[in-house]
Amino acid sequence: MSLIDPAPRASRASRTYVPEDSTRAEMLDFAEFVSEIEAFLKAGGTRAALVGPEGRQRPVPDEVFRVLEQVTNALAAGNGITVAPNELRMTTQQAADFLGISRPTLVKLLETGQIPFERPGRHRRIALRDLTAYQKTFARLRESALDDLAREAPSSTSLNMDPTALDRLDTHE
Repeated sequence: MSLIDPAPRASRASRTYVPEDSTRAEMLDFAEFVSEIEAFLKAGGTRAALVGPEGRQRPVPDEVFRVLEQVTNALAAGNGITVAPNELRMTTQQAADFLGISRPTLVKLLETGQIPFERPGRHRRIALRDLTAYQKTFARLRESALDDLAREAPSSTSLNMDPTALDRLDTHE
């Protein structure tokens, strides 16, 4: 009898996969195949399945299929992809790079409590799950602000300006 570790060693570390040029055609073909499966599933088909070496089939959970589709599309496009557990702890520079912001900006977000962090010693550590939660919250706030601007735009006086007024402004330079 073999026991299965509930958290296999490979799932505890992040790993980056970069496609090789020699496999590009194979990746594109596989990505197209995965897209065909997705179209079939959207049309009401049953779940996708993996077939083992002995011919035994196992249904692919929907979440796993979505991950497979995203990874396949990224690799087929020639992009590398990193798979990391949600519990991964990052340095402030890694977290800033992940969010696409400067390290000082990230530190302000940490110190104001907008993103939780730990300080096991002298250095701050930020969990990947907290960074993705911040991204989702920030995206919702940004979307709400854009919706507010769109609602207010028709009542804005600058948008009701006579178009010929712009011509007059250009000629007085």
